[in-house]
Amino acid sequence: MTLKNFRTSLGAMACALACAMAFNAHAALFEDDDARKAILELRQRLDASASELRKSGDETAQLRRSLLELSSQIDQLRSELARMRGQDEQFGRELAEVQRMQKDLSQGVNDRLSRFEPSKVSVDGREFVADPAEKQEFDAALAVLRKGEFAPAQTAFTNFLKRYPQSGYKAPALFWLGNAQYALRNYRDALVNFRALVAADPEHVRAPEAVLAVANCQVELKDIKGAQKTLADLIKAYPQSEAASVAKERLIRLK
Repeated sequence: MTLKNFRTSLGAMACALACAMAFNAHAALFEDDDARKAILELRQRLDASASELRKSGDETAQLRRSLLELSSQIDQLRSELARMRGQDEQFGRELAEVQRMQKDLSQGVNDRLSRFEPSKVSVDGREFVADPAEKQEFDAALAVLRKGEFAPAQTAFTNFLKRYPQSGYKAPALFWLGNAQYALRNYRDALVNFRALVAADPEHVRAPEAVLAVANCQVELKDIKGAQKTLADLIKAYPQSEAASVAKERLIRLK
């Protein structure tokens, strides 16, 4: 091989080597760009993940704050509920006290009104309506008579009949007034009141006794004929009464 050819070959080899090196350098450069791209993509993914994590952390923190606020609100509601329950209990106690006071007041008013309102009473087997004061006055007069205080009893029954002329107590008041007067030997007035009873209420349970008392007054007044007639009338008018049995015996004695 000539020197010229050698040189030509050497130049060709150098050129080929240069090309090869240039190609290898280009390939290496290409590989570095891919690596950088991959790293950039990885960094972008990491940044995105970090951003998501930060965002998730913010959301978690916000959720925790919301839960804390909700827990605080629940505690406040519990406290308010307990306070309201306490108020309800207090209100219930106050209401019960007011209702008790109202009941006591109502009972007191009713008791006071009952002292003035008429009520049913029963005397000598008869039931009628009487004012409380009326009943009280009659009972008081009768109590005086039963103690044997005939003069005060006469005054009490006389005043009662003047104050209550249409009272359901009229017949018994006349009867006991007559008895008080008889005990005081006020026979004429007693006779008048016994007759007044029979005339006003001949069906009264005290009527037969009143007729018998009229006869007794007549005997005391020395009106024997009048007494005999009264006793006969008693036996005829009230044949089944106990007073009629007594009248028969007295009529025999007066003959």
